[in-house]
Amino acid sequence: MKQNPILSNDGDDDPMGMLTNLFDVAMVFAVALMVALVSHFSMSEIFSKDDFTIVKNPGAENMEIITKEGDEIKKYSSSDDDSSSSGSKGRKVGTAYQLENGEIIYIPE
Repeated sequence: MKQNPILSNDGDDDPMGMLTNLFDVAMVFAVALMVALVSHFSMSEIFSKDDFTIVKNPGAENMEIITKEGDEIKKYSSSDDDSSSSGSKGRKVGTAYQLENGEIIYIPE
């Protein structure tokens, strides 16, 4: 009995089939890596709709303040250079403390 060549499945004759599977694996790996980085660095706030403020390196010379208001994200850096007219640079002028009752105390330097 002779089999119909259309119905027989002797193997894959498509050399690009393996490349397609390799691309799919690479995409799954890339998405998993992005999710792992976001969860490791606790950056899930960036993708939420809530407004937030992040202070990087508080009290250090290279301190940065990142704020999100609506869809706009602003970054402020501390610097001794006051020549910037954009208003996105500044320098530390004191320290503020918030007490348990909500009162804020500012201590200038």
